This record gives sequence, structure tokens and C-alpha cells, in this order.
Amino acid sequence: MRKGFLTGHREEGSLITQRNRGVRVTIHDLAKAAGVSVSTVSKALNDNGRMAADTRARIKRIAAEIGFRPNALARGLLSNRSFTIGLLTNDTYGRFTLPVMAGISEALVDHGVSVFLCAIEDDPALGKVHVDAMLDKQVDGIIATGKRVDRSLPVDLSSLPVPVVYAFTQGEPDSVTLTSDDAHGASLATDWLMKMGRKRLVHITGPEDFVSASERADAFRKLAGSNAPVMHGIWAEGWGHDAIDQIWKGSGERPDGIFCGNDQIARGVADALRERGMKVPEDVSVIGFDNWEIMAAQTRPPLTTIDMNLKELGKAAGLIVLALAEGRVVEPGLRRLPCKLVVRQSCGGGNQKI
Repeated sequence: MRKGFLTGHREEGSLITQRNRGVRVTIHDLAKAAGVSVSTVSKALNDNGRMAADTRARIKRIAAEIGFRPNALARGLLSNRSFTIGLLTNDTYGRFTLPVMAGISEALVDHGVSVFLCAIEDDPALGKVHVDAMLDKQVDGIIATGKRVDRSLPVDLSSLPVPVVYAFTQGEPDSVTLTSDDAHGASLATDWLMKMGRKRLVHITGPEDFVSASERADAFRKLAGSNAPVMHGIWAEGWGHDAIDQIWKGSGERPDGIFCGNDQIARGVADALRERGMKVPEDVSVIGFDNWEIMAAQTRPPLTTIDMNLKELGKAAGLIVLALAEGRVVEPGLRRLPCKLVVRQSCGGGNQKI
């Protein structure tokens, strides 16, 4: 035993030298350095099979010391997995998908899993091409994401031979679907306006047929009052400007607090108020929704807004699809992730998250 132990240390030293010379260390080299079989090395590194805890720890330690890095093909053959996840989206602009993808990648990188993105626009034929390509590459799972939570992607993802998780798009029945909690975010915004002493509140938002718009409007009215004005339009800066024009031309009471359905609308609102000699936030407080940082920072003054936690949503989706790929049981259903209030100068002062 002593002789083998010493031999193992000599092997480790020579392999460290080999690594420093830029020569790839193989699983056979690692097995020889550790004095065990290749199958034992595989079990130790994949945390499966029976073996003493100190043996598993020793093999992992030696692997780190000699710079062993299993190639993807070898890992796939040993575990029957490709260690890749496909991300499918019709959000070609990337407003929602890019932060979701950042979260997925961050969650999976420590597990040795890569993510590749396929944009399908709204083309069913292109969607099928990309899904077939993902299956040909033997992805371990697919995450589908889109532009709105109440529309599915234009491609059939039912009955695929790999798990599918949905994030910010409508999922199949009995699937795992993740979305931001729109009602929670709207409640945070409305409650904050009221804490700032604002009493005449208006909600300016997107089309009424969007589930996210209707859920935010319902939550707004629960706090602001059932008769609190809600103005539906399009998700655009110009609508925010036009909405203020309608309010100022009308005979009704002018608001001192405005909750907007997204940051683009809020920027249009802030510009229109300034054109009418109103000061934000002294005369009217304004809150957006999305925390689109470029838009929020360029609004004058910088915009208080609701962060939908899209990166955290991506992390959750990544870990769930990984669990499903590994055969673990995951409860299906819709999961709503909480939002955060990001306070800037348009309502409440300096930068902080609540």
C-alpha cells in the first residue's frame, strides 16, 4: 500500500509537469495517478456509484491538482448526456430573453452545462428547424422563452423526448412555467406612490388584451381604489406622451402620482410632464415597470421602476431543466417569481432596491 501511495505521488508530479507543458491530461492519466480504475474515476467525478467518501475526495483533489478536465464527448458517453441546453425564443429584440439567458448561463456554468440560443421569430417552420437541430445535437433539455406570458411559441414542443421548461411564455399543460409576478410588482409600485404621499393616482399601461397589463391594472386598483383611472394604449413612449396630453386636455383632476406599465411609457410621461412645466417628482411622481436600465437611466429624472427579476427567473429555469435532465422529480405548474422596486429620482430619491 505504501509503495502504491508513493507511486501515485510521483505520477501526480509528472502529470502536473505535463499540464504545465500544455499537454492534455486524460482520464486514463488521472486513474493511473490515483491508483484506481477509469470507471472508479468516472463514478467519483460524477458523484455516483458506491465508494468511500475519502476515496471520492482524493480523486477529485488529484484531478484538480493535475489539471484534469473531461472533454464533453467523454462526459456524454459516461453519463448518457450532452451537457448542453437549448434556449428557444421568438424575442428577437432580446429585451426579455437576454437577461433570462444570462441567468440560465450563470446557473449552469458550474455544472459544466453550455447553453445555445436559437431565435425563431414568429415563424413555425423556422421553429421546427431549430427544434430538430437541438434534438439532433442531443440536448439534455430545452428552455422556451418569449415576449409575453400569455402567448405560446409558434412551434409544437409537446411530446419531445427531452424536458422542456417555459420562462416568460405560455407553457404546455402539466409543464413547469416561470413568470414574473405582475400583480406583486404593480402592488409594490402603487404602495410606494402612496407612501410618498401621492393621493391622485393614474395607471398608464399597455393593451388590455395582454394578461400582464390586466393583472397590473387589477393590482393597482386594489390599492388605489376601484375607481382609480387606468388608461390602456400601446407599449410605447409615444403613448405615454399622448396619455398626458389627454389628461391635461380633460376636465378631470390631474394626478400627482403616475404608475406606468413599462419604462418606455414612463419616459414619454416624464417628457410630457416636463413640457407642461410640471416637475418630477416634486409635482408628479412617476414609476415605470421593467427596470430596462438604459431606458431608466436616460429618463429625466432617472426612473423609479419595477425590476421583474428576469435574471433570477433564468437561473430558476436553468436549475429546473437540469434537475429534469438528471431524472429528478419536479412539480409541474406555474411559478410566479417576486419583483423588486428600484428607487431612483423620479419617485423617492437615490438608487436602492426594495
